[in-house]
Amino acid sequence: MAIPKQITFVTFDVYGTLIDWETGAAEAFVKEAALDGFTLDPAAVIPLFRSIQQHIQAGSYELYAEVLRRTAIQTAKELGWPLEPSRAGFLPDSIQRWPAFKEANPILQKVAKKYSVGLISNIDDKLLGQTRRHIPLDFDLVVTAQQVRSYKPDPAHFTECERRIGGKKGWVHIAASHYYDVEPCVKKKIPVIWVNRHGEVLDASHKRPDAEVRTLREAAKLIEVG
Repeated sequence: MAIPKQITFVTFDVYGTLIDWETGAAEAFVKEAALDGFTLDPAAVIPLFRSIQQHIQAGSYELYAEVLRRTAIQTAKELGWPLEPSRAGFLPDSIQRWPAFKEANPILQKVAKKYSVGLISNIDDKLLGQTRRHIPLDFDLVVTAQQVRSYKPDPAHFTECERRIGGKKGWVHIAASHYYDVEPCVKKKIPVIWVNRHGEVLDASHKRPDAEVRTLREAAKLIEVG
């Protein structure tokens, strides 16, 4: 596949692509642990968070708020922080404070002037509503895990998005996660631009995106948005 010349619809992943979830989640863990006099290294939080969450999401579907609570408890345990389970709600409660990347809103505004735009996210509708205060745009389409009762990389999000758009013609997806977004897009032959913010190096077994950039600004240039 290649980036289509006649683009009509651009979708974005949210967390990691538009929203800096790593900073938001790490700060939430550090702040909550400090209430117990426990010091956490933010750099140690994120790899654990990522792997534990993936494992939980691979099981039967449950709301993302519950996924976050379970992730908080298991991550804290791995870090040696004796978090009382009744306090695990600190993590979903923190989503409303997770910041947008500085480039996100300017790029979204420019893309929306030229194309229809949508969000495809592994979250529930309530929590996404809190996040959308940081990206105040009227999106033409929003697909969440709650709506399809499934988590990416399962293809249900993309199947539903294709149904609502009316096909894959002219559609491009932009996302920062190779695991959650690039792999299912490549499998479904949906043109995808990978915003590889951390300079991740893929081995030969990984599927290649149609394009790879480091920032949303570079992604915008590829779809001819100045």
